[in-house]
Amino acid sequence: MTLPRTIARYTIIAYRVTLSSLIGRQCRYFPSCSEYAEEAIERHGVWAGGWMGAFRICRCHPWGGSGLDPVPEQLPVEGSWYRPWRYGRRRPFVCDEGNPEN
Repeated sequence: MTLPRTIARYTIIAYRVTLSSLIGRQCRYFPSCSEYAEEAIERHGVWAGGWMGAFRICRCHPWGGSGLDPVPEQLPVEGSWYRPWRYGRRRPFVCDEGNPEN
């Protein structure tokens, strides 16, 4: 694990222990926003994963969506380092389990 990823991970853990414990866990999504950000950073790096986590936090409000929202396995094709807002696009979740066509 690289130094930036380690710093980002411990920052998220510090948030969970301090601020999240004080204000309560009220995330509308599963996994929670901090878990999502941590996994996105581990999977896609600090730059892309950080943007994905930031956009996920922006979606988590009373008038936003809710439900299952996993971290994508691969980065979106339209995303790049100079267009980080493309990383935050929400993709519909499709579960292939139980699909007789596969």
